[in-house]
Formats: sequence, structure tokens, C-alpha cells
Amino acid sequence: MEVYCTRPRCPRPQNYFADLDDITTLKTMQQKYCTSCGMPLLLDGRYMTIKLLGRGGFGAAFLARDRRIPGMRQCVVKQFQPSGNLTSTQLQQAQKMFEREAEVLAQIGNEHEQIPDLFAFFPVIVNSLQPRQQDQFFYLVQEYIDGQNLEEELAQQGKFSEQKVLEVLPEILKILKFVHERGIIHRDIKPSNIMRRRDGKLFLLDFGAVKQVANVASGAASSTGIYSLGFAPPEQMTGGQVFPSTDLYALAVTVIILLTDEEATQLFDAYSNQWKWQMQVNVNPHLASILDNMLLPAANQRFQSAQEVLDALKSPPLAPTQINRPSVTLPPQSSKSSSPSVTRSPTKPTFSTLELLTGAAFSGFEGALIAIALFSLVKSPIITLIVASLILGILIFAQTRRWIEKFDLLIIPVITFAIIFFLPFLQGGLDIQSVVVLAVAASLVAISLTAIFRLIYKLLSLIL
Repeated sequence: MEVYCTRPRCPRPQNYFADLDDITTLKTMQQKYCTSCGMPLLLDGRYMTIKLLGRGGFGAAFLARDRRIPGMRQCVVKQFQPSGNLTSTQLQQAQKMFEREAEVLAQIGNEHEQIPDLFAFFPVIVNSLQPRQQDQFFYLVQEYIDGQNLEEELAQQGKFSEQKVLEVLPEILKILKFVHERGIIHRDIKPSNIMRRRDGKLFLLDFGAVKQVANVASGAASSTGIYSLGFAPPEQMTGGQVFPSTDLYALAVTVIILLTDEEATQLFDAYSNQWKWQMQVNVNPHLASILDNMLLPAANQRFQSAQEVLDALKSPPLAPTQINRPSVTLPPQSSKSSSPSVTRSPTKPTFSTLELLTGAAFSGFEGALIAIALFSLVKSPIITLIVASLILGILIFAQTRRWIEKFDLLIIPVITFAIIFFLPFLQGGLDIQSVVVLAVAASLVAISLTAIFRLIYKLLSLIL
């Protein structure tokens, strides 16, 4: 049987003991030690770690077997051992975060079937690799969920459909409703913390960053600055109070990431301070308005509970004036509960500066290639100009509708150039180097004109 050493800097953590292949021996054996570093391998007298599942800044997670349970039940052993040079304050905060996960799982894990159960929590003190020193490790043992988290599922299967998202969203909302009603804010909702078991059931994981709400009536608690970048709303990033709507914000970010298969930082435009996700997907406006409400910058402007979101998902679409659903995210310092909502059409495609310049480069390069090929065939400058302008106009229109984007902007010119390269009669009497120079020059001219137009537009917008 292979046993994995849990010491963080063990040079050879894999250990193999042939005698442990016998279940009877495994159940009655005494302590085993790592053959490389001397670390005890039998944790708390019962847990044998067999595989490293992952390692992070605050420790590692291992797949283990419990030798005292019939069938050698699998479980997850989490080890707390921060890496890096932490101050004593940071170390205490990290340790409290780890202990808090055990406390929360002990409180709610056995009450809800979609939250992993806690099996054990214990310290281990061992001799250090440094002479005359000791190391202390804390271990948390919890239920093993055999499946994939949604981050892994997204990487493997690609974008989630609207229907698939509508299967995930209510399930997580129901778990959050249960958690929030017990005065707990998770504070780290993201795809990697949502696990889909092999039978399809969803689980909410990693309660290490939870915050116990001291005053359940007010539903508020001060944040400690623990969050995942891109998923945290303004009140959490600034270290202020956190609320149930804090989790709802992170859940909405999770959903739009699943829908678009883009990073959160790519969906949020820091220049305009807006979430720009709807242009990349085609979803029901009612669902879009609900997600936009969950993404509002001010906590008191969002849905205030998971139940409100569940009710909104079940209700028929409302008129625009009946639901507060702006997609514009304003800076937290300028947010006012009495300020009017800013409503933007969910289907209106908007483009970042980079997208505009990339599109201009495509249009210039492709337009030049089309013009050269057409002139080679018709030999008439006027006809060439008219037909090339018509084709280029269609391509530009396709870009504005996002029928052509991303890799299409590279693939189409490459195909056009390949046709001209392999059919010399389409080169208009030019050599291939001249064709490339003209196409690149046209591309640069298009970029320059677009940049100038963009600048003039922004200046006029500021003046007017």
C-alpha cells in the first residue's frame, strides 16, 4: 500500500509498505514513519493519507482512508501549514481561519446533505527537520466528495449553457439560504468551491473563510480581508461589513464566469467600472436582470437574501421599472441607496478599446487582401472599390453583431492570404512581399484612424 507523507518539505513523500496490502495488518498495525523524513504516517491513530489532492498557501489536502471504518472509508485530510514568511498576527489569523472551518463544519455539516461532514480535527507535534526543533501541524478530516468542482468542469467542457446554469444557481442559493439563516457568511463563493459529485449532486466546499455573524438580526459582520480577487464586492475588498448579499455578489460572478468561460478580471472593465458580460452570451433578459441586481456595488441595493433570488427566478419577468437591475457598477464610495438605477439594454454589444483596435486591424488587413484579389479578376478600379467596400461593410457589420470575434479575426485573414499565396493570378501583378506590405499598411492606417476617432469621441463625450 502506498502512503503519502504529509510533511510539507519531505524530499520523498511516497512510501510503499507491502505488508499494508493485507487489510488485517492495516487494521492492527502500529505507527508507520516516512522512510525519508521520519514523519508519522498514521494520523490520529486511524487516517492513512494515500494521495496529494492539492497544495496552497495555507497547507495541503490529501485523500485518505479511515482504517477504523468498515470498508476503509475515503475522506479528505486537510493540513494547516502556511508557507512563506508570515507575521505572528498573520499566522494567528490563518490558524483561526482553519479552526473556523472545523467549527462551522461541526455546526452545519451534519445538518445539510450538500455540505461536507466533519469527521475529526486534531493537532500533531513532531520533530522538525531542523535539529532540536519541533513542528506543529493541524489536521481537519472531512467527508470526501468524489467528483469535479465547477472550475474543473468548465475547463473540461467549456461554457455552461443557460439551462445548465439554471440547474446550478438554485441549488447553491438553497445552500446559502440554509447557511445565512444560521448567521454564517461564506465569503469565498467561486467555481472551485462548488463540487459536483458523480451522481450530479452539488456541494458547497471550503468554509475556511466564513464569518460568524455576531448580530444575526442586523446580518452584518466585519470583514477580515480574506477573499478571492474578482469575486469579492466592494464592502469585502475594503475590509468593511459583510452581508448575505456579499455571498450573492460572488455567486453572480461565479455564474457569469460559467456562462462566458472568461476570468472575472476580463469581464470587469476597470476603465468604465462596469461588468461587461452580457455581450458575450445570449441569455434570457429576466435572468440577466437578476444577475445584474446581484452584482450591484452597494450591498443594500442587491437582493438581501438567497430566498429573494429564488423567488425572482420563479416569478415571471418584470417590467424594467419594477426591478433594480443596472449593469453599471459604480465605485463604492459614490454609491448611495437613494441614487437612481442606471439601466442598460442587456443585448447592446459594447466594445473595449482593445477590441476596437483589433477589429480595425482585421478590417484593414482583410480589406486590402480582398481589394488586391478583386482587382486581379475584374481589372476595374471602380468595380473593385464598390465590391470590396460592400464585402468589407458586411465584415464590419458581422463584427458589430459579434458574429466574428476573437480567433475568427485571425483565422479569416490567414485563409484569405493562403488563397492569394497559392493562386498567384490573384496577386494583381505584385509579388507576395508587396501584398503583405500593402495589407499591413492598410491595417496600420485602419488602427490609426480608429484610435483618432475613439479619442475625438471621448473628448466630445467629456465636453458635452
